[in-house]
Amino acid sequence: MKILLSLSLLTVQLSLTAIAQPTAEAPRAKTVNGPVEGVAEASGIRAFKGIPFAAPPVGDLRWKEPQPVKNWTAVRQTKKFGPRAMQRAVFGDMGFRSDGMSEDCLYLNVWTPAKSDKERLPVLVYFYGGGFIAGDGSEARYDGESMARKGIVAITVNYRLGPFGFMAHPELTAESPHKASSNYGYMDQTAALRWVQQNVAAFGGDPKKVTIAGESAGSISVSAQMASPLAKNLFARAIGESGSLLGTLPPMPLAQAEQNGVKFAEQVGAKSLADLRAMPAAQLLEATADPKTPRFNSTIDGYYFPKSPLAIFENGEQAQVPLLVGWNSEESGARGILGQEKPTVENYTKAVEKLYGDRASEVLKAYKPASDEAVEETATALAGDRFIGYSTWKWADMQTKTGGSKPVYRYFYTRPRPAMTPEMGDATPGMAGGVVRGTGTATPRPAAKGAVHSAEIEYAMGNLPLNKVYAWTPEDFKVSEVMQNYFANFIKTGNPNGAGLPNWPALTSKGPAQYMRIDVNSGAETDQHRDRYQIMDQFSMKQ
Repeated sequence: MKILLSLSLLTVQLSLTAIAQPTAEAPRAKTVNGPVEGVAEASGIRAFKGIPFAAPPVGDLRWKEPQPVKNWTAVRQTKKFGPRAMQRAVFGDMGFRSDGMSEDCLYLNVWTPAKSDKERLPVLVYFYGGGFIAGDGSEARYDGESMARKGIVAITVNYRLGPFGFMAHPELTAESPHKASSNYGYMDQTAALRWVQQNVAAFGGDPKKVTIAGESAGSISVSAQMASPLAKNLFARAIGESGSLLGTLPPMPLAQAEQNGVKFAEQVGAKSLADLRAMPAAQLLEATADPKTPRFNSTIDGYYFPKSPLAIFENGEQAQVPLLVGWNSEESGARGILGQEKPTVENYTKAVEKLYGDRASEVLKAYKPASDEAVEETATALAGDRFIGYSTWKWADMQTKTGGSKPVYRYFYTRPRPAMTPEMGDATPGMAGGVVRGTGTATPRPAAKGAVHSAEIEYAMGNLPLNKVYAWTPEDFKVSEVMQNYFANFIKTGNPNGAGLPNWPALTSKGPAQYMRIDVNSGAETDQHRDRYQIMDQFSMKQ
């Protein structure tokens, strides 16, 4: 009996020992704040999910710039995504893998192919899109494992959204040591970049080879990081997919944004900043569903943005780094111009005249359909440029002129998504890249003829297999291989070109611009529409 008892105790001790010891399936790394333990994927990539890069922005830290993380000594488990930022389901089609939703949201995720901290691999830091009101670093389309298999340490970053990330208020400005408010979401991104500088070597990354990238709001964020003196020295290269703050959601004057904050406080019945901080996060979030709620915009606050980003770029004060930037062929549909009217030259002309008044003739000269059959294509181009194409062009154009001779590579992405899989039933494509179900009797969106907004993300990141919505074809995987290799080469060297790829020329300040059309048969093309962007330039809001 004693022998059996001893054997039983020995078995328990061995089991406890096995649990306490790290295994090959549980890789570890030492951050400056403490040790973390992640997971080993089947591919051999090591993943660390939900690493805090700033203190939880709750309580008195709500509406303050991100504060340092408190250190820990025990091994911290980083095997699942952290919570996503506070947000309403405005798009209805984002696929989150996050651990719920919380104000406590400042976490990042690392995928690394490195076997030790002695390696010095290039690093990608990706900011998600979603109009600064939605999105999360856990979304599968941003997953970093595929990029890691290319020899890159890939990181996705969370940042505060909506009122939590961008509200300004006179009391916030008064209490700030910088006499500034708003821009907390941008500051979260900058804090993450500082974390990368301090910690990425522990994951086999090189802090001197950091590329920041993003799509839509994430792309606008990249342009913001380039413009801000707080961030511009924290990375070596930049990638923007559809959008920059040189025309899309530019920061507004601080005083104007403060008044929006005052209106919001009145809307929720708060008499002071203390009242606002005492309110549950869910209550503030729900209030944003009211159509009367003002938009929470970034601000020219004298701190994060000491002057307008346009002036910063004009003066060459932005980050002097190589830039890869582009947009898609159907960023917005023809309905954005025509509404429900039929696509005829007459209806198109009337619509443009309504939009541009006595200057419509200038727009019609640059965006002129040759016939009724060409109206839809021309209206789509105008709608897309008004939405986000122009601001992306402006970014590339300014960086070419004032970016310190650093190369700028421009693309135009034209591959339409394939049909949905039969399993999707009557679902329809959504704006943010997924699907919308239960559309009922609402008028369905017309089938896309080009690459819609956000369509390129899975291709560029090598994540087609993670999106089960679409019936991907061999041609789609071909496009993805080309686009991802361009991105990976740029992340590694600052130049997208490499063996087996069509040559991609950099932009020059002399002669017509050349860009890379990315599709099944990719190739360099000469820009035939600079006049369009010059017209848009005249109508853009001078910041």
